[in-house]
Amino acid sequence: MVLGRLQVKGGKVVDIDDSDAPIILRGSAIGGWMNMENFITGYAGHEREHRAALLKALGKEKYDYFFDQWLECFFTEADAKYFASLGLNCIRIPFNYQHFEDDMNPRVLKPDGFKHLDRVVELCAKQNIYTILDMHAVPGGQNPDWHSDNPTNHAAFWDHKDFQDRTVWLWRELAHHYKGQPWVAGYNPLNEPADPEYVRLAAFYDRIEKEIRQIDADHILWLDGNTFAMEWNGFTHILPNCVYSLHDYSTMGFPTGDRFKGTDEQHARLDQQFLRKCEFMRENCCPIWNGEFGPVYADPRDDTNAAEINEERIALLGAQLQIYAKYDTHWSIWLYKDIGLQGMVHTSPDSPWNKLIQPFLQKKRATQADAWGKIPSPEVDAVINPLAAWLDKYTPGVKTMYPPVWDTRRQVTRLINEGLLSKALSREFADLFFGKTKEELAELAASFSFENCVQRKTLNRTLQRGA
Repeated sequence: MVLGRLQVKGGKVVDIDDSDAPIILRGSAIGGWMNMENFITGYAGHEREHRAALLKALGKEKYDYFFDQWLECFFTEADAKYFASLGLNCIRIPFNYQHFEDDMNPRVLKPDGFKHLDRVVELCAKQNIYTILDMHAVPGGQNPDWHSDNPTNHAAFWDHKDFQDRTVWLWRELAHHYKGQPWVAGYNPLNEPADPEYVRLAAFYDRIEKEIRQIDADHILWLDGNTFAMEWNGFTHILPNCVYSLHDYSTMGFPTGDRFKGTDEQHARLDQQFLRKCEFMRENCCPIWNGEFGPVYADPRDDTNAAEINEERIALLGAQLQIYAKYDTHWSIWLYKDIGLQGMVHTSPDSPWNKLIQPFLQKKRATQADAWGKIPSPEVDAVINPLAAWLDKYTPGVKTMYPPVWDTRRQVTRLINEGLLSKALSREFADLFFGKTKEELAELAASFSFENCVQRKTLNRTLQRGA
């Protein structure tokens, strides 16, 4: 079989170069590579703050050198070969718009914007791995969370037409660049959008579909649902050659959720959660893509029950994969590589990178500066819970604020722990790099090279069986 260009036909994704044979894409997102995230690489706050602080600490020459080295080391031919060896056939590539244009120089492509993205697309193609291009952060922020590189709790993308116009402009540039690339499985225009009015997202998809099709009539669009890809209010129709995407994280895979014991009730809960999220797709007979899911894993250094907890979370993952197989669902686990919380592959605890930042990681855990995988903290509870209770008492409307999946405590921690506190910590993280030579920076970047990383083998065997 010669794999080639993919299209949506008859409610399935098919390979038109193989007589319209159906294909299911199964794989992973690279993770915090061209869109850096705090828990994935260790910094505090948001990518823009992280980069600004490192620029001050390193100076322009060493700053450019370090990030080029780091982007190079994070994903190489060895990574692509390993990924393919597991039988996985698709990598989702999240990226930040700021790799391609600057806010102070909008609509002007950076000359090296495509350098690393092209390199990874080509490495994957050589291993028969499809790629889905995911704009994880757009101008203004499409959601109020850290992973859209939004330093506030307001998604300004929805309120300013120019932010939307710039996003359309950049997708047209991307479509020009990747038109005709058969190993690009398509474009994921917005990651986890969050439109409080529930009508602007579908309208934006109508607009961007037309704009992209003027340039590239062939590539599939992979469209996330609203409210972090969890619901479909305001969607009245489906667009041609599009796959609709949900994200299916289970709280049982996180430290603050119930532990997964494999009970009938827990299996039923997983099934019901998935079916609720994909009801729109099933009603419209279109393909389903689960663009993100997956548990985080306990560290034996922090938890004496880590082995038992991780066994439960792998079992949870296996149960989810069975559901996706049952409903012919395309899937992309979150994520491929990080510093040890969730990745299929992760940096070694003994690597130069992990050794350098370990004390800082402990401080972030103690303050719950990261939202993802946070460890319960009585000290943080003693500060945050009374404030949340006070707000509920005097401003009960905070309980019904958008997004509805956030309670008052989550609204507070977004502003304080992940906003004010994390921003203040950015300089402290950058100071760890002050005075480093280029040789030392290269060693730190090389901590992310495949040959220096650790494979999470039980996770990867489970994914291999699911593929």
